[in-house]
Amino acid sequence: MKKISSIISNICVSTLILLSITGCGAWSRQREINEGPEDEDQRDTLFQVSLLQGLTFGDYHGSVPVSELMKRGDIGIGTFDGLNGELIALDGVVYRAAADGSVETVGNDELIPFSNVTFFDEDEVLEIGAVADIDELKALLDNKVKELGVNRFYMVRIDGDFTTMNVRSEYSQKEPYEPLAKVLETDQTFFDYENIEGTVVALYCPPYMDSLNATGWHLHFISGDRLYGGHVLGLSFDSATAKLDYTDGFEMLLPENELFNGFDLTIDQSEDIKKVETDAESKDN
Repeated sequence: MKKISSIISNICVSTLILLSITGCGAWSRQREINEGPEDEDQRDTLFQVSLLQGLTFGDYHGSVPVSELMKRGDIGIGTFDGLNGELIALDGVVYRAAADGSVETVGNDELIPFSNVTFFDEDEVLEIGAVADIDELKALLDNKVKELGVNRFYMVRIDGDFTTMNVRSEYSQKEPYEPLAKVLETDQTFFDYENIEGTVVALYCPPYMDSLNATGWHLHFISGDRLYGGHVLGLSFDSATAKLDYTDGFEMLLPENELFNGFDLTIDQSEDIKKVETDAESKDN
């Protein structure tokens, strides 16, 4: 595999991301991955598997096992080999929210094509009052990010009793893989819950990440009883507690396969990414 690592310290108002590139072989030779974090700086690093843009083009080949992913973080979001459901990592456990609405704990050998994880260290706590919809929640979180610094990464866990929770998942895909926006036209499922207790795991990526991930907020949900979950499309609540972990380091591991290496990643995918993140068009149809 090829490894791209970027440690961004004391991020200032700049959209420059520093990437150092080194060649890597099998997992057995990636000592720093296998041994996990050695110091606090590594705890304050967001670890990313592949690019979201690679996923949206249709590379659903898993490249990192769950066992190795969890050595780089205990909270995060992502998906699974073949696009087999939504990934929610919370308190060091990886869950799959499947297309049939079920949630299961995932084994260590399951492969991951795309994910973001970090070790959660509470830096800020925000008590939130009534929120009518997901846009209102994002606006509140954006205000906090503006206060703390827009060029950092943030992993947020929001615990509460949700009046409504609207989530989606998707069916596992077979090769040859279609682009993600095409898959979601037919192969996703929606679930609407009321008065459900649980946790939203929310990732914020700064604006300069627009070629590597979705900028702004990406939210996944899992219920307190670990029976329901998925990619969040809508929500509301009367009150909730948001705990923020801000992260000034970034490290990315690219897959090594012919499909990914053949993509033209200079193509603007912003519209497709917006569609797959919000998916309002598909849900309304």
